[in-house]
Amino acid sequence: MRTLYDVQQLLKRFDVYVHVGKRIWDIEVMSLEIDNLYRAHVISKKLFLQAKMVLKRDHHYEETHHDIFNLGGKQNGQSKVNRG
Repeated sequence: MRTLYDVQQLLKRFDVYVHVGKRIWDIEVMSLEIDNLYRAHVISKKLFLQAKMVLKRDHHYEETHHDIFNLGGKQNGQSKVNRG
């Protein structure tokens, strides 16, 4: 298991489909679903850890790239105002 798509396919095997709206939110919900599958003993520890690593990596990527797009420009639809 190497990609977010692989994690989605794993969840799909258990009829779990996630689409919240933003990719980072999807990743967070998928992580909760993977936790639930592991606690219910329907996936192995190895599969659980692989999925969690993929989700952690992609979550970090989304966090860092979201910040890049907000630097030095508009944030939340507002122009940056210099009050100095």
